[in-house]
Amino acid sequence: MSTALYPLASLAQIEKTPSREDGIPEDLELDLRAFGCKLIHEAGILLRQKQVAVATAQILFQRFWYVTSMKQFGIGDVCMGALYLASKLEECPIRMRDLINVYDLLLQRTAHNLKHPSSSASQASEFRYVPMSYFGNTFYDLKDALVVAEMQILKRLGFNVNVVLPYGTLVNYLRLLGLTEREDVSTRAWGYLNDARLVRRTTVHVDVSRFPYRLQTPVYALYAVPIIVSAAILLATRHLGISLPSFPDSCWWELFDADWEDVWSVAGYIMRLYRERSPEERTRVLGLISKKAIRSWVEENQAIMSHN
Repeated sequence: MSTALYPLASLAQIEKTPSREDGIPEDLELDLRAFGCKLIHEAGILLRQKQVAVATAQILFQRFWYVTSMKQFGIGDVCMGALYLASKLEECPIRMRDLINVYDLLLQRTAHNLKHPSSSASQASEFRYVPMSYFGNTFYDLKDALVVAEMQILKRLGFNVNVVLPYGTLVNYLRLLGLTEREDVSTRAWGYLNDARLVRRTTVHVDVSRFPYRLQTPVYALYAVPIIVSAAILLATRHLGISLPSFPDSCWWELFDADWEDVWSVAGYIMRLYRERSPEERTRVLGLISKKAIRSWVEENQAIMSHN
């Protein structure tokens, strides 16, 4: 990671992440990253955590996988460790017991969805959470995994956990472009910054609109905030049919020291989230949230490739 105001992945880390070196395909790694951010988002909803802590946790989660392979740590453990750490960093701490309870609920629901992948929305209420026993091993195993995950995030990121969120920058850029009066532009650009797609309703009734959406892509670990904000503005204005200066000698993104290739790349990362996924792709991700499952999957695929 670089030593800038906020650390970004190096070119070598981008070209071949530790997970890809261990045999995990790029598309699967990106899907697992997105699913981990979804778990953080849902845990934040259930814990009624502040938006800034949830967003910080998602960015730390994305950074972690540029220095560590998914064969070494389960994405479920790391996403909860990231949320626990981010809650401390943003001075809105949560009780470890509460986080473990939510984590256990999300694990049980993931296992339920894996067993019933074709369940319709009307059948989603069939899931019933079974609380763990505080005198059994499950609670202490999850507690140990949470503590280890938090420690490993700090260790492998070199305690460089500074995070700069893009929302204030977005407001300033819209003001410079004269778009603050267009509420639809502000709303849509804000949504793209959060990779806005609503999650499925949780088993506990909460007002989802009060909480942040998921920052599912790794762009916050790859690009500076001005580039990410410029990409969000680009997508919003193009979708709404708003013209901005784009001539070679007067490109609006150059006001913010953003390069067109980088802006276009970030836009591609964001729009990838909206592609349709097959039931097999969704089921595959649900079954790979632990390091044991990842290792088994890699070994099976390596064996198949060796036979071919």
